[in-house]
Amino acid sequence: MACSASTCQSNCYRDQPQEEEEDAKHTNTNSIATNTISNNNRNNSHGLCLKCKANPPISADTHADDSRFCADCFRANLFGKFRFAVTSNAMISPTDNVLVAFSGGPSSSEQDNAIGDITSIVENLALPTKQLYVVPIESVYSEDSGDGRERLKKLLDAVPDATGREDLLLHLRMLALQKIASQNGYNRLLLGSCISRIACHVITATVKGQGYSLPADIQYVDSRWEIPVLLPLRDCLAQELNMLCRLDGLKTVDFIRSPGSGINGLVSSFVSLLQEENPSRECTIVRTAGKLIPFHFNRIQEIDDSNVPLATRRRQKRYNLKPNECFSSESFCFICNGPLSKSDLLSLRNLEQCQTSPDTFVGACCSSCRFQVLPQDPSLLDQFSAVLPRQLVARVKHDNLDNYSVLREQIQDCLLSESDDET
Repeated sequence: MACSASTCQSNCYRDQPQEEEEDAKHTNTNSIATNTISNNNRNNSHGLCLKCKANPPISADTHADDSRFCADCFRANLFGKFRFAVTSNAMISPTDNVLVAFSGGPSSSEQDNAIGDITSIVENLALPTKQLYVVPIESVYSEDSGDGRERLKKLLDAVPDATGREDLLLHLRMLALQKIASQNGYNRLLLGSCISRIACHVITATVKGQGYSLPADIQYVDSRWEIPVLLPLRDCLAQELNMLCRLDGLKTVDFIRSPGSGINGLVSSFVSLLQEENPSRECTIVRTAGKLIPFHFNRIQEIDDSNVPLATRRRQKRYNLKPNECFSSESFCFICNGPLSKSDLLSLRNLEQCQTSPDTFVGACCSSCRFQVLPQDPSLLDQFSAVLPRQLVARVKHDNLDNYSVLREQIQDCLLSESDDET
């Protein structure tokens, strides 16, 4: 339902007549899991593919959603969603140098056999030769992995909340990927986040009070980073990707991941249960969140390069997002890089006198990171700030502080002067 509250900061759409038309168009490229069960049973009762009605389906199990299509139609449907996401959002041009994030998390840096398997997979990819970078999260500190590992441990030990530690590791992983991309001349960073993972993020972000910044994280393109982040698999289900790997005999690496002990783990289990009960649940969650108005950085800047094909430039102009600029934010949380809401900005104190003290770190982050990542104990806060990676400290010193004078002008009417009686 569209929100009509004039003070709402959640970036949700208000009354827009084209909503139904856009939903209808999106249905054509939506997940195969959103088709009705009745059509599934009717076509599979004849033992034929739901789409071509000529070949047998992948599986005889009529209750499995991906069993309704033959192998060729299944591939065509999945590749079609991928191509549409890339071309309609002008993600990649022929002149781009793309870094693909192959895997992540603590398991990928603790299992030597997994790294060996990944190396073998990359070496056997089609030409041209792909360069593989094995990057531990502690690389955000320095090239000295021993010192970085110790500082990372101290940083995580200073965060008492289990969910906060998990989230902080995710933020640091993004910093590590950005560092590798920047150092090696890449101008695009491609992640494999699919519907299943994004659906979990939508719920967790809502629970954590990150509703304002949520639209920034679930779009096809995120250019708030130095190297723009792309999500070409945003319309694909995890079960579809697993099926493709099985059909094509693609080797995969299974990591031993311990279940999350905080909000993230609970939500992941909850969404998995929903998906088992109704195969369209994850798609519904993501499509509903997709109605939130994106930010100005959720698009690739228009290309003005004669070396880029005209068709690519036309697609970019046709499909580029038209965000509501009144929701633009130039100030970001120094931990998660999420855009700060008006309430976050109003909570800042002494904007023009900010220094890199522990209190300043508290004021320069969003409310979610403030309560889940930052230690509440002042002594632990000192330890936390002392072992922060320099990239995060730089955000406090420059990225946010350079904008504080502008922000003060924007919210001047909401501030009390020293001579005002607060009562």
